[in-house]
Amino acid sequence: MNTSTGSNDVLLQTDFSNLQLFASGKVRDLYKVGADRLLFVATDRISAFDYVLATGIPLKGRVLTQLSLFWFDFLKDIVPNHLATAQR
Repeated sequence: MNTSTGSNDVLLQTDFSNLQLFASGKVRDLYKVGADRLLFVATDRISAFDYVLATGIPLKGRVLTQLSLFWFDFLKDIVPNHLATAQR
């Protein structure tokens, strides 16, 4: 996996060689993890008018993940969701 920790580094693509890539979208990559689970990875990719740009926004994937985790937790008693676990 292409990971970086510097403030100017961006995660534009993922590569988990031991997992099967199930789908790749404008922002997220999905990998098969077993027969009934998917791993969602939010990247720092950006798109405009359905075109993925060559650059990204540092930490965008982390922000998207934190937003999703907040809403999954906030609404968990009202609406069931697909979240099994998350690494923060």
